[in-house]
Amino acid sequence: MRDKFIVTPWEVRGNIDYSKLIKQFGVQHLDNKLLERMKKHTGEVHYFLRRGIFFAHMYFDVILNDLEKGKKFYLYTGRAPSGPVHIGHLIPWIFTKWLQDKFKATLLFEIPDEEKFLFKDNFSMDDAKKWAYENILDIIALGFDPKRTKIFLNTEYAKTLYKNACFVAKKITVSTAKSTFGFTDSNNIGEYFYTSMQSVPAFLPTILEKRETHCLIPCAIDQDVHFRLTRDVAISLGYPKPATLLCRFLPGLQGIEHEGKMSSSESHTAIFTTDDPKQVHDKVMKYAYSGGQATIEEHRKKGGNPDVDVSYQWLTFFEENDKKLKKIHDDYKSGKLLTGELKQILIDKLNKFLKEHQARREKARNEIEKFMLRD
Repeated sequence: MRDKFIVTPWEVRGNIDYSKLIKQFGVQHLDNKLLERMKKHTGEVHYFLRRGIFFAHMYFDVILNDLEKGKKFYLYTGRAPSGPVHIGHLIPWIFTKWLQDKFKATLLFEIPDEEKFLFKDNFSMDDAKKWAYENILDIIALGFDPKRTKIFLNTEYAKTLYKNACFVAKKITVSTAKSTFGFTDSNNIGEYFYTSMQSVPAFLPTILEKRETHCLIPCAIDQDVHFRLTRDVAISLGYPKPATLLCRFLPGLQGIEHEGKMSSSESHTAIFTTDDPKQVHDKVMKYAYSGGQATIEEHRKKGGNPDVDVSYQWLTFFEENDKKLKKIHDDYKSGKLLTGELKQILIDKLNKFLKEHQARREKARNEIEKFMLRD
C-alpha cells in the first residue's frame, strides 16, 4: 500500500508518497515561480530541480529576498559518520556544491560524530572518528572550494558548538522532543540533546558574521524534522529561521517499494564510492529491480516501465543530459531498449563517475586540513 511508509531521521521505509510527505512534514512545494526567481541569479536551473529531485523547501523565498537585496547567505549540510559513503549520500552534496559555485557561498559542513554513538548499539566514538575522516575524503572529492568550506566534527568544534547548543536545549522541552521524534522514557538523554547540537550550525552564520545572516540547508527530507525545532527556537534566541531545500531519496537497488532508500547496512543493494567496476557491474546486474517484461519477445512487444525500473530511476539522478535521458526513457518504454542494455548504460555511467571520484578521493588525503574548522 502506498500510504504504508515511514520517514524519520533514523528510518526510511516503504513506497514514499512525496505529496503526502509535504503535508505530513508541513513543508512547501518548490514551485516554478521560485525556480524562475532563482534562475535570475544562477543563469540556469540545475537538473535536480528540473526533475523534482529537490522538490520541497522551507523559507527559500526568504533566501531569494536577501539575494535580491544584495545580502549573502551561508550553506549548511552534514554527514553523520557510521560507515562508508554510498552514492545516495552524494545527492544533496552534489547540489550543495552547485549552490556554492553559483552563489559563492560559505559552506558549513557538520560531521556530527556523536550521533551514531548515541543512537546505535555497539558503535564507539573511535568508530565514529575513523569513519568521519574517511567520509571527509568523499566530501572533498566533490570539489568544494577550500576557501569557502568549513568542515567540522562536533566533538572537535565543541567549544563553540556546546555553549550555543545549551541555549537551544533550554528552549526545547522533553514533551516537545517526544512528540517530534517519537522518543520514549527508554531513549538516552544524549539522544534528546542531540538535536540541539544539530541546530547550532544554522545559527553560526550570524555568530561568525556578527550580524543577521541567513542559512540555507540542502538535505534529504527526512532531516527536516530537526530544523523544524531549530526554527521554533530561532527567533527567541535572536537568530533568523534557517531555510531548507529538500530532496527525495535515491532508492536501493531493489527499489523504493522494498527498501525506502539506499542503506549502507544493506550493502548488496548499495553502491559505495569505493566500489570497483566489477562490484558495480555485479550489483546492478543481479539486484537492480527491473521494469521489463518476463521475456525478450514480450518486452519488445509491450515495452518496459521506466517509472519502477531502478536503473532508469538512478539515471534521473546521474544522467545530466535531458535529451539522452528522454531517449533512454522512450526506448525502454517502447521495447527497443532491453533491461540488460539499460542496466549496462547505468553501469557505464556509474563507473565513469566513480573512477573520477576515486582519483580525487585519494588526492584529498593530503588536503583535509585545508577544510577543517576546529576550536
